[in-house]
Amino acid sequence: MHTEKGDLIQKAKAGEFDVIVHGCNCFCTMGAGIAKTIKQVFPAAYEADLATAIGDAAKLGTYSQALVEASGKPLLIINAYTQYQWRGPGRLADYDAIRQVFRRLKQECQGKRLGYPAIGAGLAKGDWAIIAAIIEEELAGENHVFVKWEK
Repeated sequence: MHTEKGDLIQKAKAGEFDVIVHGCNCFCTMGAGIAKTIKQVFPAAYEADLATAIGDAAKLGTYSQALVEASGKPLLIINAYTQYQWRGPGRLADYDAIRQVFRRLKQECQGKRLGYPAIGAGLAKGDWAIIAAIIEEELAGENHVFVKWEK
């Protein structure tokens, strides 16, 4: 896993990635964290989220996607359903769902440059060390970048 500091959204807008991945809950809100910014900057990603069933736990481990243009290049935005709920006590991040998403991305986005934030480790209260190990294992051999938030 390569780590870069900065703003994932700005890097994506500048054409640095082919694919960006962010975690979502299963209720089609995209109302906080990086999801809220993605919703504002790339409304097609939110539209893709809204096209899924609201509150459907079967979405865990799957994703919706939107293809947009960034700096004259195609950018695929992945709304990864990595937590069921957005509120409540304890860890909301679902490690199995995170694993399933990245396993599928390895198959479907092979050879692409992927960027992602600390999926599941912020508002979803997951342990980044565990999540990073899952991503590293599932994307072994791929060109993927963890963008650590820094203004």
